Amino acid sequence: MTPPRPGHDPGPVGTLPVHRHRGPRRPPRRPAVPRRLPLVVALVLCAALTAAFLLKSGPDGDGADDEPAAGVRPTTIGGPCAPTDLLVPPCGAWFGAFVPHEKSDLAEKVRGYERRIGRKLDVVYTYHDMSRVEGTRLEGQLITPQERKVAADDRLLLLSWESKWWGGTAAQQPTWRQIADGDLDASVIDVQARRVKEFGQKVFLSFDLEMDTRTPASGTPEEYVRAYRHLHDRFRELGVTNVVWTWITTGYLEHADLMKRMYPGDAYVDWIAYNQYNYYRCHQAEWLSFAETQRATHAWIRAHISDDKPLMLSEFGSADDPTRPDRQAEWYAGVPAVLKSLTGVKAALQWNYRDPGPHCDLAVAGDRAWRSLRGSVADPYLNQPLR
Repeated sequence: MTPPRPGHDPGPVGTLPVHRHRGPRRPPRRPAVPRRLPLVVALVLCAALTAAFLLKSGPDGDGADDEPAAGVRPTTIGGPCAPTDLLVPPCGAWFGAFVPHEKSDLAEKVRGYERRIGRKLDVVYTYHDMSRVEGTRLEGQLITPQERKVAADDRLLLLSWESKWWGGTAAQQPTWRQIADGDLDASVIDVQARRVKEFGQKVFLSFDLEMDTRTPASGTPEEYVRAYRHLHDRFRELGVTNVVWTWITTGYLEHADLMKRMYPGDAYVDWIAYNQYNYYRCHQAEWLSFAETQRATHAWIRAHISDDKPLMLSEFGSADDPTRPDRQAEWYAGVPAVLKSLTGVKAALQWNYRDPGPHCDLAVAGDRAWRSLRGSVADPYLNQPLR
């Protein structure tokens, strides 16, 4: 699918709906230490209570008594489960999400989502166009102030960079040929490459996700490959070493020939990703379990693109079934077991938004589904140390 992202329509940018969540929480009351206890015992109890409070604190550092807060990320610095240089977690998989937001409130919306799932996100997914950064416009700016804030709080970023100028004129829309020929180097690509380099932290970077839906409007498959390789090589020439190159396709098997033609090659790709959903009434399809949405595409990629690259479910989610209120909850409950059976899948990102059209809301639909997702993402397999 090519989901609605900020600015995909030529109208105003940044009109995503507010993700609702409950307001600020109060710290739990701490029991008083009896004065009769010896000082040492009192100090030990105070330390234990403080530690418990901190472990229960959410991303804002506040406690919780009306809902559990986001969990604390495990740390095994330098241990066997520490991620590789390409951000591959060897002992499990990252969990991430696309959370609806505007450019000015990303951190707030991420924390709201985390309160609902009871833990911190490993990966936060954001989208950018290739417009010039002018005035207060942030759509073309990789690593916005809000993204810095999110990453500074112990999260990874997946930046989706699209060859579009959201809200721009037809003449302002970049083509793959222009990118490949270096026409955007001075005005766009070099500017953003230097921003990423200055940021320092490693980021996942995708160029034109779901490229198999963008031809012929943006160019030919061969022009896409040239454009992708040019970006990769240009970043390298500018000394940008903190990018993990992530190739994101639809995974739609009727596009199998296109996907093979549009793969830039193992030397240019660090991770392979794909987006598969249970659309149900959205596309007048049959209800598909999480396993049914993933296994065929996974097998095809392993057989025809790469048998050893780390894989990412860069967007996954399910429509709701209003006739069966527990159905979406049951769908999310099946996620951990299936993930463990998909060889090399090292990240899964939930898409918590809608697709255009009737019955196409793919966000978590209600309390039952939220509780189910919360239980699934508490699985140790999806709780890996960042260092």
